[in-house]
Amino acid sequence: MLVLLPPSEGKTAPASGPVLDLDALSFPRLTSTRDQLARALVRLASGRPARAAEVLGLGPTQAGAIAADARLWELPCAPAADVYTGVLFGELDLASLEPAARARASATVTVASALFGVLRLDDPIPAYRLSGSVSLPRLGPVASRWRDRLPRELTEASGDGLLIDLRSGTYVNLGKPQPAIADRTVTVRVLHESGGVRKVVSHFNKATKGQLVRALLRSGAEPTSVAELGQVWSDLGWQVELPDLVPGKPTQIDVVTTDADHGA
Repeated sequence: MLVLLPPSEGKTAPASGPVLDLDALSFPRLTSTRDQLARALVRLASGRPARAAEVLGLGPTQAGAIAADARLWELPCAPAADVYTGVLFGELDLASLEPAARARASATVTVASALFGVLRLDDPIPAYRLSGSVSLPRLGPVASRWRDRLPRELTEASGDGLLIDLRSGTYVNLGKPQPAIADRTVTVRVLHESGGVRKVVSHFNKATKGQLVRALLRSGAEPTSVAELGQVWSDLGWQVELPDLVPGKPTQIDVVTTDADHGA
């Protein structure tokens, strides 16, 4: 089983730690692309701040992020689990997991990254700013650098198990799972139901996905099919709707939440 999360744009900058060493990261076949993107990002951030802000999609209050990107090779690093923040990672709350569940997280949870492609939770990284929608000078769209590389990594990392792809659209564009593993690839759509109306709401989507992964890790369950995964989450108290499975195609599980699920 492999769980693939989106990154968070906001990150907690490590106060101390080793500097970035691409050879210390998982998925070593991605090292050359990581190096290419990192050097391009540093070059951009070291130039005109206004140009860097425009390319990176940052506002006037985010000059510190540009300055940090310019010093990417000098910044202290910490495990990705400690660097990524935001709603999803807050609900996942890796630091409070029991040892067995935290060990399962290290073995099965990965994070998509515009800069690094895909990471495991214990990979040491700095706090950086680079979105998957950015097009870097001289290199072009970041997504195009990963599109032919990530699918193979995802296939091999998932082994014979499920690939639970929880990425947002921007990060799905970095590389979709290969057709060979379509039958064991599952995505999750979170619907919030209020007053009889169902909607996709960004905050509830991120929070619920964090809760779903946390519950799965703590359960100790090892689902080997999409149907088994849906049953695990259903047994844990979630309202899960599983469509008819179509051979050769990824499956989308719907998880329906209400105001009561979020303390409203």
